[in-house]
Amino acid sequence: MPRNLDLAALRSFVTVAEVGGVTRAAGFLNLTQSAVSMQIKRLEESLGQLLFLRAAKKLVLSPEGEQLLSYGRRMLALNDEVLSRFATGAFEGEMRLGVPCDIVYPAIPGILKRLAQAYPRVRVNLMSSFTLPMKEDFARGEFDVIVTTEMAPDPGAEVLGARPLVWIGAPGGTAWQRRPLRLGFKDSCIFRPRTQAALDEAGIPWELATGGESEQAVEATVAADLAVSVRLEGGIPAGCAPIPGDNALPKLGEMKIGLYRNQRRRDEVMELLLSELRCAYGG
Repeated sequence: MPRNLDLAALRSFVTVAEVGGVTRAAGFLNLTQSAVSMQIKRLEESLGQLLFLRAAKKLVLSPEGEQLLSYGRRMLALNDEVLSRFATGAFEGEMRLGVPCDIVYPAIPGILKRLAQAYPRVRVNLMSSFTLPMKEDFARGEFDVIVTTEMAPDPGAEVLGARPLVWIGAPGGTAWQRRPLRLGFKDSCIFRPRTQAALDEAGIPWELATGGESEQAVEATVAADLAVSVRLEGGIPAGCAPIPGDNALPKLGEMKIGLYRNQRRRDEVMELLLSELRCAYGG
């Protein structure tokens, strides 16, 4: 007699594999951690295979788990497509989302994918920019939701969490030791005023090594060991590295991650997006 896979358990397995742990998967699935763990266990028993291995307190897919992940993604995508195709009153339209470029990865691709699977008739337009111009566009009604990185989000914004600011330079570089300290920032970078004030307070002379609005120019200058810059922890560009924390540069504190939503829009697509963003960026 043919057997059927438990799609709910399969969805839990795929989510755990994609987000890297049971705790985060439980948040995305709106389940308890124990419920997710039990579903994974039942799936392993059904297949007679161990799907995850534990390595340094992390869950790592076993070879069998890697194979199942590919099948599972396709099965869930087809399941969601069928349900959406025959659903009555399926949502259509557009969702306009803005996220700062330094915190797009790793969270946003997975969020966009899950939204597309749940609401294939909704087009999500992602704009990745910097906090100040995004807030201006949001005030003009050009976004439905924006995520920000700022010292103090405005009244009415939801504070999701905070991330420390870190100094970055070329791997093994010495630019941080030179004086005046050369800084690489875009003109509109929200981290620049705080950095300059911290250096002034510490009595460290500085000068700007870059100008304009080219992020690529800033990253290239820093990667060439001609300047240092500042990024949020977890948002360090390729070719750059954190400067060791015991150096002579001042600590810069942390930035809040804010969530702004269009209060006039209230539908289930909006609520799913907000839930995903809270899980991804919550402290």
